[in-house]
Amino acid sequence: MTDWGSLPEAREDESKRMRILVIGGTTFIGRHLVAQLAKLGHEVTILHRKAEHEFGKKVENLQADRNDLTQLGRTLAGKKFDAVFDNAYDWERGTPASAVEGLGKLVCEQVSRYVFMSSVAAYGDGLNHHEGDALAADDWPDRYARQKAQSERALFKLHQRYGLQAVTLRPPFIYGPGNPFYREQFFWDRLRDKRALVLPGDGRRLMQFLYVKDLVAAMVKALDTPTAVGHAFNIANPRAMTQAEVIDALAAAAGKETKVVRIPRERILRTGGHPMGPHLYFGMYFDLPPITLLVNKAQRILAFKPCSFDEGLKETYKWYLRHHAKPDIDYRFEDQLLGLSQMAS
Repeated sequence: MTDWGSLPEAREDESKRMRILVIGGTTFIGRHLVAQLAKLGHEVTILHRKAEHEFGKKVENLQADRNDLTQLGRTLAGKKFDAVFDNAYDWERGTPASAVEGLGKLVCEQVSRYVFMSSVAAYGDGLNHHEGDALAADDWPDRYARQKAQSERALFKLHQRYGLQAVTLRPPFIYGPGNPFYREQFFWDRLRDKRALVLPGDGRRLMQFLYVKDLVAAMVKALDTPTAVGHAFNIANPRAMTQAEVIDALAAAAGKETKVVRIPRERILRTGGHPMGPHLYFGMYFDLPPITLLVNKAQRILAFKPCSFDEGLKETYKWYLRHHAKPDIDYRFEDQLLGLSQMAS
């Protein structure tokens, strides 16, 4: 993984050099994005809530809470940018559409591109979505899905009314080096401990993935593709996979044999399992009702060509072996599930 304190040397192409503001550039997607933008020779500024970052002096640091529009306005006063990447979402408090709209209004007249990180969750639910499908309604029960959908609607209104050069991206599960969510690592930790893996239900629930570096490539492409302005893009590996296939791919990437035990989802939940923990059974927030995407539009307009899931997992496993500190895992809940399954069989 990139050493964030020593960014690669920039490519010299002053004609394409841009001043770029990255909102939320210090975690997973943002780290890869900032490193790539710096490599391409852009002048990058990060805005986040901390007083410093890990990228060194090549990347400017601005400290502000993006949800506080008054503070944000003071921090950005007098600053000029050619483009904005809006990646940040506050998982504790949420990031309402008003915060996204407020930032859009602050930079509307100066930026040639405003790229917003939305999510497959913005659709709410359903399979095989294309970009013209309706997004989650304003009364959708899940806050994250609701706020992503509302934020997209707000940005496209700014585009229509004031000319904001907005582009939104809707990825599914993102994986790759530096993933802060306990997902790929969840399975590899158990495979290394020679544990049986719990497969909820019949294992046929669909999941769709995107390698973080492919997402970053699409984000950068959205910067200089004129026909991208005013559009949303589904960004994902074209083929959705069953949960059983996902486990097989994770095991293959690690070169490990595994035993899989199918356990009815109702029994998992009744016993105390939850997709967000503390009693995880299939990785952090991984066992969700499926939402899948069609990506023809991104392939056509952004020349989107993602790597295969297997290829991305191999690179991610290399990072995992070098950087992941396996926690001291309490397997009592999983042992309870496996024991109940044995009794029921």
